[in-house]
Order: sequence, then C-alpha cells, then structure tokens
Amino acid sequence: MPRKRLSVVVTRRLPEVVETRMKELFDVQLRDDDSPMTPEELVEAVRHCNVLVPTLTDTINAGLLGQAGENLKLIANYGAGVDHIDVGTARQRGILVSNTPDVATEDTADMTMALLLAVTRRIPEGLARMQSGEWSGWAPNAMLGGRIAGRRLGILGMGRIGQAVARRAAAFGMQVHYHNRRRLRPETEEDLGATYWESLDQMIARMDVVSINCPHTPSTFHLMNARRLKLMKEDAVIVNTSRGEVIDENALTRMLRNGELAGAGLDVFEHGNQINPRLRELKNVVLLPHMGSATREGRIEMGEKVLLNIKTFDDGHRPPDQVVPSML
Repeated sequence: MPRKRLSVVVTRRLPEVVETRMKELFDVQLRDDDSPMTPEELVEAVRHCNVLVPTLTDTINAGLLGQAGENLKLIANYGAGVDHIDVGTARQRGILVSNTPDVATEDTADMTMALLLAVTRRIPEGLARMQSGEWSGWAPNAMLGGRIAGRRLGILGMGRIGQAVARRAAAFGMQVHYHNRRRLRPETEEDLGATYWESLDQMIARMDVVSINCPHTPSTFHLMNARRLKLMKEDAVIVNTSRGEVIDENALTRMLRNGELAGAGLDVFEHGNQINPRLRELKNVVLLPHMGSATREGRIEMGEKVLLNIKTFDDGHRPPDQVVPSML
C-alpha cells in the first residue's frame, strides 16, 4: 500500500517549475495569486498541514505556532533569513525549521555593487533626466559623480556575501576593509586583500563607502545608529542589501537631508515596505524593492533547496539546511 503523501502548504507563488515538482512529490496546496496569506489563512494552514513553506512576508511567531496542529512537523522556509520565524518556540514544539542558505550570495553581491555604482555615478538621476526629455546635451560639468577606484570600502559582516562583495570591489580597484564578529583566517584576508578592524567605530570613520552585509539579530538591530552614522565622513556613501533593521532609518534620512552623508543605496528597509516618505524624495538615495536575490536562477535554486529539505525530511532524515536556535 503506497505511503500517504505529505501535506504541504505554500504561502506565496513560487517559480512554476518548483510548484510543479512539489505537486508531483507531495499533497501540496498552492496559492492562486501572489498576495501574502492573511493571519487567519496562516492559522488554518498550520492547523492541518505537515509542512509549511513560508517566505519572509509571513510572521511565524509563538502565537501562530501555539495554534498549530499536531501534524505540523517542518517549516521549510523559502529564503535564507529566518528572523520572521520563532525558531526557539518551533523547536520546543517539536517542529523543525529549514532555510535556503548560500543561494543568493552572488546575486546579492552583484546588487551591492550595482547600488554602489548607481549612487556614486548618479545613474538614477541621469535616467530620470533622459526619460523626462530634459537632457540638452553633454557638458563638462554636468552630472558629475565620483570614481570608485582607490576608494575605501568598509564591509560590515564578512560572511559569504561580504566576501563576494570584497572580491568584486577589489576588481574595481577599491581598498577593502571589514569588521566582523570573528576575524577571518590570515590566508582568507590575504586572498581578499582585506584589512580587519576590531573597532567598528574606527573603521566607519575612515571609509568612503560602507556596505551592510550582516544578518539582523538582536545584537545588530540599529548597529548603524545615529551616533555611528555621524562618525561617517560627509562625502561617504552607505549601501544596504542585508536587513533594513541594521540601520536607524530615521537617523539616516535626517543626515542625508542635512547633507551629512553623500548618499545611500538601499534594497531593504527597517519597516518592510513602509518606507519613510522623506527618504523617497531625496535625489542622493537609490531605493530598490528588495531585489538583491531576484534572479530567475536564484529563485529556482531556492525552490530546489526547499524541495530537498522536505524530501529528506519525508525520507526520515534531518533536512540538510535545518536551522537551530544556536545558529542565530
């Protein structure tokens, strides 16, 4: 007699090839549209399914987990970040959590460099001028930006993405510096040509560009607060493709408006899609709608990792990308 298939609920639309493979392997409930599930829909999902496949737009907190049925045994997150999931409570209730690490490394590093160049070379301003028909021709002093070769880049968080950014920046002729919880091995530092700073304050005061590449944890919330932002040079630029909560967005907005910073490139925001309207108005800011990992290849790879985690669990083994509280 064939074994009963796992009941899987997917909270958002995924790439078609991923959804099709899920349908072949499991008893899966897919979304008809790409809107996030309501809190009520999430409660209904966790009450009856074996596996929930959420994304960062879903809040999987203790309250929701408290309403989960006995059948829920795995939360297979579609994405690397799990700060929207109460992993500790899930573990207490015997629910495993998995994620999709390492997929977005190269894509996010590409976007970091794209934002860096967009801000320093004023690309959105030039694009807006062309689209409005205001451009009247080339002029020696028009739309002057800055050369990035020779500038000092300070990377906050030297994990896989930080190191991928370092390699790209070095190819552009930038001088790479970094601050991290743990110093890299000497051979890795040498390979990257990176200078380590134990003091974050000392590093950011000397950088021309600061790139945020650390995760959001209780210890990194507002790590770039008003005091630290004021340590940066007035002609410096800050880029964030990691988590919006790492920067005090209101303080950053004030400094950009007052000319205390030269510019910012942001792909993530402190309050999700609720962006400070004053930030939107600034010409020296480039804002993107969380596109860091948004490549077709990356999204499919993420889906493949979700499938592997669920299939491995279904076969009675530990999901290869299981997340435990001690990792956070």
